[in-house]
Amino acid sequence: MARPQETFNKKEQEKLRAKKRKEKQEKKEARKANPKLSGEDLYVYVDENGHLTSTPPDPSKKIIVDVETIEIGIPKREDTEEVDTERKGIVDFYDTSKGFGFIKELDSDNKFFFHVKGLIDEVKEGNKVTYELEKGMKGMNAVRVKKI
Repeated sequence: MARPQETFNKKEQEKLRAKKRKEKQEKKEARKANPKLSGEDLYVYVDENGHLTSTPPDPSKKIIVDVETIEIGIPKREDTEEVDTERKGIVDFYDTSKGFGFIKELDSDNKFFFHVKGLIDEVKEGNKVTYELEKGMKGMNAVRVKKI
């Protein structure tokens, strides 16, 4: 005798598919008959404290903001006097063979390192110079050094 083509497992799977189709159709009909959300339920409002509410805000508490006063990003630079970054000092030590030296600041007793690459004019020990400071590997270095 030949076995039947339809097995128990196939019958069970077909029953499950039919049950799912029936449930889906029932849900569809229930949604059509009883719509849950009306137009009022779709809106959510933010009150003056930033909390979400279901009631619309009070128009008397409305604040009018001038759009031109809102700054996004970096504020515009105001006209300020530029600080003089040039400092004055005296060459305290300079080794021409090695190409470096130290400048002693006139206002304080601070000493700053300089290299021959940072020189604009030729300098010698005891010369009065102007310079700018830059951060180096071991501290502040004098750069753009020139005689007064």
